[in-house]
Amino acid sequence: MKEKIRQHTDQLKEALIRLSEAIFAHPELGHEEYTASKLHGALLEKHGFDVTLGFEGLETAFKAVYTAEKPGPTIAYLAEYDALPGIGHGCGHNLLGTVSTGAGIVLKNVLDEIGGRVIVLGTPAEETSGAKVTFAENGVFDDVDVAMIAHPDASYYKSGASLAMQAIQFDYHGRTAHAASAPEKGINALDAAIGTFVSINALRQHIKSDSRIHGIISDGGKAANIVPDFAQAQFYVRSPEKAYLQELADKVKNCARCAADAVGASVDISHYEVSYDNMLTNEALSSAFTEQLKALGCTKIKDAREDFGSIDAGNVSHVCATIHPTFAIVKDQPIIAHTVAFAEATRTPYAYEEMARTVSALALTGVAVITDPQLFERIQAEFEAATQGKS
Repeated sequence: MKEKIRQHTDQLKEALIRLSEAIFAHPELGHEEYTASKLHGALLEKHGFDVTLGFEGLETAFKAVYTAEKPGPTIAYLAEYDALPGIGHGCGHNLLGTVSTGAGIVLKNVLDEIGGRVIVLGTPAEETSGAKVTFAENGVFDDVDVAMIAHPDASYYKSGASLAMQAIQFDYHGRTAHAASAPEKGINALDAAIGTFVSINALRQHIKSDSRIHGIISDGGKAANIVPDFAQAQFYVRSPEKAYLQELADKVKNCARCAADAVGASVDISHYEVSYDNMLTNEALSSAFTEQLKALGCTKIKDAREDFGSIDAGNVSHVCATIHPTFAIVKDQPIIAHTVAFAEATRTPYAYEEMARTVSALALTGVAVITDPQLFERIQAEFEAATQGKS
């Protein structure tokens, strides 16, 4: 089966390179990825998938499905293709989405032999309000057995953890006045915002060391001689545990409420981006993927990162067994994501070789899940244990 998968990957490789190059040349921000989603959809449709564009009411999302006549588990590959403002594909999503679409097609080519179902999901806007959150909330993953995604990086890293995150916005409302001649008649909304930062800085001493709070004042007034009647602050609150994140977010909100009360202002609290759950890597599935990489000649696979941010795949991992490893696009050299240099690194011969290896490894992992009942049972047992009693 390994050689068959590699042959299918080799036959598809040039089409995948063209897909990645086309998306690189036309970078689109989150929920604006019209060209990218159509290109993915067209390639998947060409290879026999039933493709739905505009999936779940999101214009740049898609769902591509192929079902074998023989029953079996459902494997989902998650494609991202949004770019970053100013620097294009500095996170490499042109290549990431291509790998997922490629893995789906390669697995589909052997599915009639082994059974099961393969889904490729186009998931817009990972950099901001990730569509995977919407999909998870709407039950898209309820009938999926395993979900996989692999991200470009400087090295191969095993799938690990991520921080649960809430993006909280505070809108403070006060009253304008002349700041020199009648300041006593004003209510300073900016003071409420500044007070929030002071209170949060005091709170930091009493939070878990692995949690994070960071924010900005996104609107602080219009002129220095006018008491601001409106101010706005935006924060990211993060924690490795979903339950503690909620506790911490409540404390941050109380900081804002008290700061507003202190100056006589009011505050409206909202979320300016969707919330991300922490990533629950399924170790049984992760080990299966690592084994396939090694079988394909990959010898440098590092343990999961100890430094990490937040990803919308975390929400998926609370609904079905999920992994989010990385694959190397450079050879033995450091490279920093969210840079022009990272974007350019996705287009090298080395990156395309590792793209092909990762496509094969993801497809072979799908084969293993479908054909090895004991592996499938271990994956599901671990998932149930990890999510028991969690919401």
